[in-house]
Amino acid sequence: MAKGIVVYYSRSGNTKEMAQIIAEAMNQAELPTDCKPAEKVKAEDLLAYDAIAIGSPTYYGQMAAQIKELFDDSVAFHGQLDGKIGAAFSSAANIGGGNETTITGILEAMLICGMVVHGDPNGDHYGPVSIGKPDERVRQQCRRRGQRIAQLTRKLFT
Repeated sequence: MAKGIVVYYSRSGNTKEMAQIIAEAMNQAELPTDCKPAEKVKAEDLLAYDAIAIGSPTYYGQMAAQIKELFDDSVAFHGQLDGKIGAAFSSAANIGGGNETTITGILEAMLICGMVVHGDPNGDHYGPVSIGKPDERVRQQCRRRGQRIAQLTRKLFT
């Protein structure tokens, strides 16, 4: 049976809240999904999942070091994430604070791993973004992303 994981790093709690909403939506859409902070995930743990959503706060327009470290450590098994579903999300303190560059950095790493990235023609095209604490718009985008990840994963892996 296909399964997913949502991995995040969060200092303020904003990215964690987004991660929990995405994971809950994936579970509700019948894709068993774990939700774990990056500090409790080893890169090789990702091999056990069919769908991997990764979230990071925006630091200087890029992903947090804890998230980058996961990708750096995945070099040890390069090519083995090929074909898995990938998704990204981010939070920042300011509008124009680098959310999209953070998300695209995560997605670029996923594409190099050979992962399948599913855009969204509505709302947050690259992945959910939050400015500060997630509001209802962000929560809705997170629910939508979780549902879409689950639907695509079930379609490709069941």
